[in-house]
Amino acid sequence: MARIQFDKEKVLESATNAFWRLGYTATSMHTLVEQTGLKPGSIYLAFGNKEGLFRESLDYYAHQSLDNLEATLAQYNSVEEALPDIFMSFIEESCQSEYCSCFLVKSQLELTDQQTELRDHVSQQLRRVESLYFESFLKNNTESEARAKATSVMLHIFGIRVYGYHSNSKEQLIDALRLGLPWLSWKAEH
Repeated sequence: MARIQFDKEKVLESATNAFWRLGYTATSMHTLVEQTGLKPGSIYLAFGNKEGLFRESLDYYAHQSLDNLEATLAQYNSVEEALPDIFMSFIEESCQSEYCSCFLVKSQLELTDQQTELRDHVSQQLRRVESLYFESFLKNNTESEARAKATSVMLHIFGIRVYGYHSNSKEQLIDALRLGLPWLSWKAEH
């Protein structure tokens, strides 16, 4: 059997962008071939099928997101201090004309009951994000407080990522976050 040679990271980046922009269902094999530059046989040989490539794209995106989140959190004294800036970056993204939400959130909302394995895979990636918040909160909170705060943060992230499509008011989103998360270290410029 011939061995496939390609830059896997570039292929995953291209596939991730296609799945992220179009969604799992609307991304055809033809689109993946165009976007990745691989032949259909190479995609099947390297990833098994479209679902396998989608899973690896989710993992690629989640890994990058977690690395970015860890790097951001490391710049602050506490997660409570970091979160207002993190939320502000999400709001800024949602105000962009080409806003595309979060690949994990979009996938979670798109996948149907017939796609339970894929939905479970997305849920697992989202739990990894929540676990990172939970671990960060544990530094200054009890376990139950840390769990509740991590869940609250995820609820607000989902809210921004979904509601951001419908809201034209940056100030409205900021006011809602301040009201919903009064225990964060909000700065005057937020």
